[in-house]
Amino acid sequence: MEKFNRVFKGYDPVEVNSFLDKVIMQVEAMVDDMKKKDKEIESLKTTLSGYNNLVNQYNLLKQKYDQQSNMEQTLRRAIIMAEKTSEQIKLTATQERDIILSDAKKNADRIINEALSRSELIEKDADNLKRNVIVFKRKLKDALQTQLDLVDDIEKIEL
Repeated sequence: MEKFNRVFKGYDPVEVNSFLDKVIMQVEAMVDDMKKKDKEIESLKTTLSGYNNLVNQYNLLKQKYDQQSNMEQTLRRAIIMAEKTSEQIKLTATQERDIILSDAKKNADRIINEALSRSELIEKDADNLKRNVIVFKRKLKDALQTQLDLVDDIEKIEL
């Protein structure tokens, strides 16, 4: 706790004002840090929204793939002589689709989990900062109240 030198009629105003300036700077720094964390959370939410758009695009491509697969089956029935070739193409396309789907799902899950983890960490940091500011304010109020009580006690003694 900061101690102030006594001068005529109380504490040295320069020291008290200097102490208050330090306190104000620390509180402003904490508030700025919280604002930065909030911006970072918003940025991560925007990134997550972009990933959700990619998942939607993926679903549209899957639907188009399914439509193409249906057309392929219709053509296969019409062209009996190319049946073996079309079966091989279908098997290869299915294997590639499964590999692509599996890779896309893994990547999407990984990206989403990383974004959620970062978001949770940032939210925890923001909560800790908020708690620290509340504790700091409470301690500052207590210190100021103690100082005011001392001033009141000094005034009572002089009377």
